[in-house]
Amino acid sequence: MNLYMPTKVFSEHHCVSNHRDEFKMLGKKAMIVTGKHSSRNNGSLDDVKEALAKNGQEYVIFDDMEENPSVETVVKATKAAVEEGVDFFFAIGGGSPMDASKAISLLSRNPEKLDHALEFLYTFQRADYYPVVAVPTTCGTGSEVTPYSVLTIHSRRTKKSIAHRIFPEIALMDARYLKTAGRNTIVNTCVDALGHLIEAFLCTNSNEINKIYAREGLRMWGEFKESLFQNSFSDELLEKYLHTSMLAGIAIAHTSTSIPHGLSYQLTYEKNIAHGRAVGYFLPGFLRIYEDGKRVEEVLNCLGFSAKEEFQEYIEKLIGKPEVTRAEWMKNVDTMMNQPEKLKNHPFPMTRDTLCKMLTV
Repeated sequence: MNLYMPTKVFSEHHCVSNHRDEFKMLGKKAMIVTGKHSSRNNGSLDDVKEALAKNGQEYVIFDDMEENPSVETVVKATKAAVEEGVDFFFAIGGGSPMDASKAISLLSRNPEKLDHALEFLYTFQRADYYPVVAVPTTCGTGSEVTPYSVLTIHSRRTKKSIAHRIFPEIALMDARYLKTAGRNTIVNTCVDALGHLIEAFLCTNSNEINKIYAREGLRMWGEFKESLFQNSFSDELLEKYLHTSMLAGIAIAHTSTSIPHGLSYQLTYEKNIAHGRAVGYFLPGFLRIYEDGKRVEEVLNCLGFSAKEEFQEYIEKLIGKPEVTRAEWMKNVDTMMNQPEKLKNHPFPMTRDTLCKMLTV
């Protein structure tokens, strides 16, 4: 059995200010890692700045974080953090700043590794890192409660999680920060959470303990699935989206992800398709090829679907069908067949012919 959850989670309105005492002992100077716009628009950046100021803790802001952060951007932020004498990190935003902050905290603690950062990040070894506080402002990645840090590797034209496992010390979850997110962001990130839940429930590492998180998350996702077709979302819905995303994150923290996530990376890198949407394209096919029909039926029942075909119709209505040529798809299949770390998370032997059946192009 595998069960480990070291992140302290606070989920409530104004939790950044309510729990600012929690990060007084994390360090003297923080780097706030975020993007250019969303954290300013939703108020999360101001809340963190105010809390740090009240604590008497210094901070610097690195707001040059792109979507699907690259190793190069992580190195750039690390150099700034080392120069500023930073000793802990606040990650504000979606998966991009949260994943990147974990890698930056690791490199900042080990600055002698900067000259060969790629090798260090992707080689498992024991290494210290600085504390990370995560403030999610989307509802899909679950990075605030996972140890994963997925970065873009331009030299390999793909995305991959670093070899080190870094859980945030604290997750501060305030659904008010979702209010300024557009519908596409809400849908894409919720579909990402759905992928986490399905893959966690059906992957090799699932067991009766960690399936508790996935099962409850699937049930909640099924309760709100029709609301994702709306153009606006109530405070109650935003709370549900964020809570479900957290459950999905806890689920994959114990199991990792599987085939759909592995297939999504090439679509995101080569075609600039949003990560959650790219994952969603492969979920119907994943259920279709999965060999244990009873487990698939349990997933569908939790979500409120009577058959795999009904689930596929729903996904296609929600996010559309992937615009992928056959040549692109075959290249993706070949790439996936050479990723043993993802294939081993699928509990049945995977052949190229079986994988090809996951998408019709």
